[in-house]
Amino acid sequence: MNELFPILDLFRQGNISPLLMAAALALPILPNLWCIWHAYRHEFTTPAEKYGWMLAGVFLPVAGGLLYLLFGWRRTHGLAGWAQSPNRK
Repeated sequence: MNELFPILDLFRQGNISPLLMAAALALPILPNLWCIWHAYRHEFTTPAEKYGWMLAGVFLPVAGGLLYLLFGWRRTHGLAGWAQSPNRK
């Protein structure tokens, strides 16, 4: 089991700080959260592409967020109309 989930070794050791444990768990989640938030607020060529990236962020843990960072965010066409500040409209 250790070969499949090497992060579990960190939790078996009693001398790891809780801050390090929280960082080890939160760090892989951050790209997915950013992927969902960014895709939701920006325009894409088609709505299907937008929802596809959002679904990738939800259903492909870590990989969906990383793929969006590599390929998806460059495909946006600016902020959605509702997401712009009133001064920019």
